[in-house]
Amino acid sequence: MTAEIPCWEYRVQTVGSFWTGIKAENLELLLNEWGAEGWEVVSTHVLENQNKINVIARRPLTRETRRMRTRLV
Repeated sequence: MTAEIPCWEYRVQTVGSFWTGIKAENLELLLNEWGAEGWEVVSTHVLENQNKINVIARRPLTRETRRMRTRLV
């Protein structure tokens, strides 16, 4: 029996701004929205001296999400 290799799609978004950074409640709203869409945050990266962070998320690549992606491209 061969195990199927999972396929993922990834999303990277920079949040925050030089002047105001990112407020926790705004980040929470964004992450809850992503979670409702099936995204799971796997990493964050602080952009030094910019008050911004990159949020990296993934979700399983399914037929449904593959169709959504092809429409966006």
